[in-house]
Amino acid sequence: MRLRIPRWAAVTAVLAVLAGGGTWTAVASDDPPPVHRADRTLDLDGVRLDTSYFTGDGAGRRPAVLLGHGFGGSKDDVRAQAEGLARDGYAVLTWSARGFGASTGEIGLNDPEHEVKDVRKLIDWLADRPEVLLDKPGDPRVGVTGASYGGAISLLAAGHDPRVDAVAPQITYWNLADALFPDGVFKKLWAGIFFSAGDRPEGPGQSGAAAACGRFTPELCGLYQRVAVAGKPDAAARALLEARSPSAVADRIKVPTLLVQGQSDSLFTLAQSDAAARALTANGAPVAVDWISGGHDGGDRETDRVEQRIGTWFDRWLKRDTSVDTGPAFRVSRTGGIDSTNGRATLRAATADRYPGLTAGPTAIPLTGGPQSFTNPAGATPPAVSAVPGLGGGLSGLSSLGVGLSLDFPGQYARFDSAPLTGQLRITGTPTVRVKVTSTAADGSAVLFAKVYDVGPDGRQQVLPSQLVAPVRVADATSGRTVTLTLPAIDHEVESGHRLRLVVAATDLGYASPLVPAGYTVAVDGPLTVPTAPGLDTQAVALPWWVWGLPLLGLAVAAGLLLTARRRTGAAAPDPGLATVPLVITGLSKKYKGGDRYSVQDLSFRVEQGQVLGLLGPNGAGKTTTLRMLMGLIAPDEGEIRVFGQAIRPGAPVLSRVGAFVEGAGFLPHLSGRENLDLYWKATGRPAEDAHVDEALRIANLGGALERAVRTYSQGMRQRLALAQAMLGLPDLLILDEPTNGLDPPQIREMREVMIRYAADGRTVIVSSHLLAEVEQSCTHLVVMDRGRLVQAGPVAEITGSGDTLLVTLGGPVDDVLVEKIGALPGVAGATRADGGILVRLDGIAPTVLIGELVSLDVPLTGVGPHRRLEDAFLTLIGGGAA
Repeated sequence: MRLRIPRWAAVTAVLAVLAGGGTWTAVASDDPPPVHRADRTLDLDGVRLDTSYFTGDGAGRRPAVLLGHGFGGSKDDVRAQAEGLARDGYAVLTWSARGFGASTGEIGLNDPEHEVKDVRKLIDWLADRPEVLLDKPGDPRVGVTGASYGGAISLLAAGHDPRVDAVAPQITYWNLADALFPDGVFKKLWAGIFFSAGDRPEGPGQSGAAAACGRFTPELCGLYQRVAVAGKPDAAARALLEARSPSAVADRIKVPTLLVQGQSDSLFTLAQSDAAARALTANGAPVAVDWISGGHDGGDRETDRVEQRIGTWFDRWLKRDTSVDTGPAFRVSRTGGIDSTNGRATLRAATADRYPGLTAGPTAIPLTGGPQSFTNPAGATPPAVSAVPGLGGGLSGLSSLGVGLSLDFPGQYARFDSAPLTGQLRITGTPTVRVKVTSTAADGSAVLFAKVYDVGPDGRQQVLPSQLVAPVRVADATSGRTVTLTLPAIDHEVESGHRLRLVVAATDLGYASPLVPAGYTVAVDGPLTVPTAPGLDTQAVALPWWVWGLPLLGLAVAAGLLLTARRRTGAAAPDPGLATVPLVITGLSKKYKGGDRYSVQDLSFRVEQGQVLGLLGPNGAGKTTTLRMLMGLIAPDEGEIRVFGQAIRPGAPVLSRVGAFVEGAGFLPHLSGRENLDLYWKATGRPAEDAHVDEALRIANLGGALERAVRTYSQGMRQRLALAQAMLGLPDLLILDEPTNGLDPPQIREMREVMIRYAADGRTVIVSSHLLAEVEQSCTHLVVMDRGRLVQAGPVAEITGSGDTLLVTLGGPVDDVLVEKIGALPGVAGATRADGGILVRLDGIAPTVLIGELVSLDVPLTGVGPHRRLEDAFLTLIGGGAA
């Protein structure tokens, strides 16, 4: 492992401690070597570039690194990486590209005549620095790295300036035209995000088209507006983006290249790094390919590991240290299971001594199903959903665990299934299949979206690996045309007994489809061929604890956006800005007739998508009144409640998106559970196909008891049946009032799992409960009320983490004498043994100082964090009132 601290430095003990969202760092001996930073504004042809130059201590010349930032960012985003490289013996120059940060100029998307020319002049500047190692006069030893926009500039710099000696681009593009216009289809949502990131408010002297262009050059602004209006790219648009892509100088990039690409990335897919790897390898350049778990759609970017690998890459090719291990020629991060002891997800790193490409080890999987006809709806609405740009949360990394989000509307797709697999199958690369397409469009064309699902044994639960779809534009298909579909590159394991399902759809949320209705017929013309990349060696590596939380949060956000698009309500005066927010309560007050005080007074809070929110308060706090107003059962005296932007009133249509379990549910005892649910749904007057009975029952986990009379049910089963009733229709917002009343501990645990499963499927839950320990285990956020007013709102960890007691976790046993020494430290009120370590009560000592004292006592500590139960926090907030 490559160390950031030079070998001559004294061994340093550093402990990072999470405390209420912050990070504390304690150093037992010497500090890390200092880094010197000089900020300068360089004038390059009338454009001012904001730069920072980082150097560490030490005499003599050293190699240089240019470090670029991502699109929409600035030099400040890469400061930490720059400081690390400087400590490791590099002279590092960061800069804000044209139009970003404090730099002036217009965004040209890495135009060779502007942004690339700027980099060449930065290399000139490095050549004049006395600290920088030169290969010859005017030629510094220099590497370039960066992510996304900064990754592309590293490749372009290598192609335009022979002085560049090594590059390490991350999650970037090889051909920007192919990335934004794959197979001639406009990637409209990502393009919109891409271009809006370079927008800026209208300023003095700006109006009309000039203001709409923001910081982009007029030719790029015109390109985007032209393509966005037409819904498809033209030849001029492709030519312009290709000219600014690394692929345009592919034959000139011959330096050692580390390609880091993201699996959770619907913007720049694995196919982009594959094209780069093939071109650079053909040039004779040393190339390594690393597929990380995250990407532009979220997930774990594996920052520490990737930066360490980039450092070793530069050590080998810039410092010319042949003893350095730069890692395997190919590495792919694979998500495994969840460690039940600590809740962490795990990454399994598979490696090979050569990059296999995207088609190695092909295996043919027969598909069944004859020709199928479907339509492209008018306006291409509603669209199917695969990835939600930027909000997927790294779902690709969890697809092997059965977590995913996708939607195909009936009548808008063809489906072809394989037989159940007789063994496990690892797909690594791009599946392909031949299909015959027939179109009724006036011009005989078709725009289709192909994807492969992993379908569970029940034939219903399906996961879209990496949340990716492959668009294709087919021309001259009036009489039928056979084409080969190249599906997205993935790394995904299909379990034995699962099926592969090919879906060819007419629409997708992320892309532009024809607005004119058309009919398509698709038939498969051969098997689905999947690559298996044999020869990969797999090892297990742990992920940080927070990686499991981020994809689930991304899943909930994406699901909320999807369901908002599916269900449009007609309530008066909607607020478009809150269309994806499950609940906003503003200034809510209610006084019952004849009462002498408010049950709820001036209550305001907000619930975001994906949260499991606990509503807490002592008896009489106003919790149930608040829930009744939320359900439209009673009207507030003052204030407003908005659900997904719609104002709540009795009978409001948006209430169809809300499910509730309030004070239990009444069932007919002589009917079965299923009959009770069917009767309830019929009473709502909504279509039977909207009920989603099977999905609700799967979440509630009632099993065969569903067919028995309700009179035979235990209390726990009745509660779960009531939950299933509340979940019918899979409401976006589920409200539960005391769902664990009358349950024993095993039943309470089951109810907790039900709530968590429901939220994990991408919806939002509000639960009112007196059982604080259960709330602490199942909720992500809290709203605490007392006497009708809001006391505090926020994440559970934030509310419970403000106490004065810390838990010191240990890596080994300690004796009583050492515990007494800890308790006797100045500023410490006491120390006692506890499950998991030692509880230390603070009395004036700062946590950072405490950590240093513990290290000096040779305490084998592995972590320090806040220790306060929700019960303690709750009683403190309400002044000790009864719960």
